[in-house]
Amino acid sequence: MSSFPTGVSVVTAQERGTAPYGMTCSALCSLSVNPPSLLICLRTESPTLRAVVDSGAFAVNLLHGEAEWVAALFASGAPDRFDRVTWRPSRHTNSPALVDAAHAIAECTVDRAHPAGDHVIVVGAVRSVERFRQESALLYGFRRYNEWSQTEPAARR
Repeated sequence: MSSFPTGVSVVTAQERGTAPYGMTCSALCSLSVNPPSLLICLRTESPTLRAVVDSGAFAVNLLHGEAEWVAALFASGAPDRFDRVTWRPSRHTNSPALVDAAHAIAECTVDRAHPAGDHVIVVGAVRSVERFRQESALLYGFRRYNEWSQTEPAARR
């Protein structure tokens, strides 16, 4: 699947009274328009998955084209990652919103979860979407990042 280009997001969650959790996620899919829902796939042993399920909510931070360093940071597992980015609690679910790194943030409540191999598929009911002015998206494919903007398509070779 490394040759399948996809958008890059950081899934975040926070249980009441605990530290925030988050991880880079490219296993994301729009599931339904009515009702609005999406799905994410998170590793079974992930602390972020545990926070998503326990809190019953999560945010999908769709990264803009200049946020490659944020994708790498949240893929690294660095314990201080939330100290190194600007974030605030999202408006409806209180999940961490990475306001400087995202071009859009979807707030979701957990509808259901399905174990699948070494991952869990989480279906989220979209409660709100916040869009920012940044008009580009971070893509990942062929083991490298690229930017896709509304004014310029991804680089062609």
